[in-house]
Amino acid sequence: MGAISGLWRWRHNPLRRGTDLVEAWVALVALLLVLAAAPVVGCLVGSVAQDALQRSVREQLHARHPVTATVVRGLSRLDPDPEISPARDLRSRVLAQWTAPDGTRRHGPVTTGLGSPHPGDHFTLWTDAHGDAVTRPLDSTTATTHAVLAGCGAAALAAGLVEGIRRLIVWRLVRRRYARWDQAWDRAGPDWGRTGTGS
Repeated sequence: MGAISGLWRWRHNPLRRGTDLVEAWVALVALLLVLAAAPVVGCLVGSVAQDALQRSVREQLHARHPVTATVVRGLSRLDPDPEISPARDLRSRVLAQWTAPDGTRRHGPVTTGLGSPHPGDHFTLWTDAHGDAVTRPLDSTTATTHAVLAGCGAAALAAGLVEGIRRLIVWRLVRRRYARWDQAWDRAGPDWGRTGTGS
């Protein structure tokens, strides 16, 4: 709104300099770009990210398979990182056995969410087509959340870029204005304020 009031204020002002009018127009264009272009950029980036992430979700769901694994024996307990996981999210490392999607018997150390695993306990394990343990596939809700965050980040980046360009242009205008003032002071000479100079 300051850009619009600035343009209106400078329309017929006799003290208006050319740089003042340019500065007001730059502010108005920057405001319009932030309000119009930044959301469009955010929507486009979010849409592209959503398509890519949902495609990844479908591919992972196709390539990864849930199987039931059985605990053979416990190996160790992993303490959760308090900054990224809640205290109740304790993970345990166990030696387990499972049947791969191709029917072969597999065994090896894996991580499970069982609080205190005992031999014979069952849990769900995600494997690839060969039966090797893999991470849980990305779910659709998480993919959408990441796409929304990508869109918001792109919109903020676009707005920041527009504001940065506006500030750079205003900085150049101010430097030009100061250079003109210096030239005017040089033309006025060193005696501009003394009584009786030049007589």
